[in-house]
Amino acid sequence: MATQHPHPRTGYHHGDLRTALLKAARLELADKGVEGFTLRGCARRAMVSHAAPAHHFRDADALLTALAAEGFRAFLAAMQAGRQAQAGARAELTGAGLGYVRFALAEPALFQLMFSSSRPDFDDPDLRQAASAAFEDLVANVGRIRGDNPRASTAGLTDVAAAWSIVHGLAALLLGQRMAFLNNLPPDERDDVLAAIIARTFPLREG
Repeated sequence: MATQHPHPRTGYHHGDLRTALLKAARLELADKGVEGFTLRGCARRAMVSHAAPAHHFRDADALLTALAAEGFRAFLAAMQAGRQAQAGARAELTGAGLGYVRFALAEPALFQLMFSSSRPDFDDPDLRQAASAAFEDLVANVGRIRGDNPRASTAGLTDVAAAWSIVHGLAALLLGQRMAFLNNLPPDERDDVLAAIIARTFPLREG
């Protein structure tokens, strides 16, 4: 009669390896950056053999592509969470913008991978869908302020580009330590200042 062991197995069941590698990849990226990222490093962190990642990812760039897709899903969730506590289309867009900047500050290496690296394959269907979903969320939020479909006019697309540029610029400046007077503020106070900047500079009028 087989005995049941009280402790879980230390190996990975089928399907667990991919999840374990993505978790390890996130840590490896945060520690080594995009340029220092390797499959071997991820395998070590996941405590599997150097050959194990090949079961799911052909090379390091394929793993980074999957990680970027995970990043865009987390990024979208951060923007949605920032928006949920707000009332009114403009306040919702400001909240989403804060979520954007908070994500960048919390996950600088992942943010760089998503927006500044050529290593992820943006033709990959999963990554393309995840990145598009984040962009469509912005378009929909701008549309709620304008009262129309921003894609239907140059002015609408200009408002989308302006909204994106402002929050991305803030994120980039903060990550580059180019706004020391904001970087040095306590998080709650910094968020208040960022919200005021975002609300003041969005060139949008509610339709």
